[in-house]
Amino acid sequence: MKSICVFLGSSVGKDPAYMKLANQMGTTIARKGLTLVYGGSSTGCMNELANAALQEGGTVIGVTVQSLKDKEQFHKGLTELHVVPTMHERKDLMVQLSDSFVAMPGGIGTFEEFFEVYTLRQLNYHNKPCAILDVNGFYAPLKEMMAVTEREGFLKHSFNEWVLWSESPVELVDMLIQGKD
Repeated sequence: MKSICVFLGSSVGKDPAYMKLANQMGTTIARKGLTLVYGGSSTGCMNELANAALQEGGTVIGVTVQSLKDKEQFHKGLTELHVVPTMHERKDLMVQLSDSFVAMPGGIGTFEEFFEVYTLRQLNYHNKPCAILDVNGFYAPLKEMMAVTEREGFLKHSFNEWVLWSESPVELVDMLIQGKD
């Protein structure tokens, strides 16, 4: 395990716990000597995550698309910032650069990115661990939805067997490093 890709919101959210969690995750990744891969934004929780990792001396790689880079502010202090033409190429590069994937609180983009890497794993395109870092029950509705999906026979493998869950960045990163999934 050398790198962790984190999907999370570019907004701060309504609860200060989201920014705190982003800070803790960035700090944890850097202190464990791992590379952080993320969307490259300099706003919201994404910015907090990157800044925390950089402040600890970590390596931070941002991956974005040109159309977003033209509209938004991207972090100028990253170790690397990759700019690709399409969202498909962006996600493909994130998969290539990462040894595991974590979803933190975020919006529809976060959900879409996480479910794509989870789907790719189910289809055996990779065997990299997928995880959810929860806070204040943000992902409780997803956990219930996936339980219903499994109960109704629409999942071949248990979501809870293939997706690690924790409310602690340190615990989650340790599980990823140990390969527990």
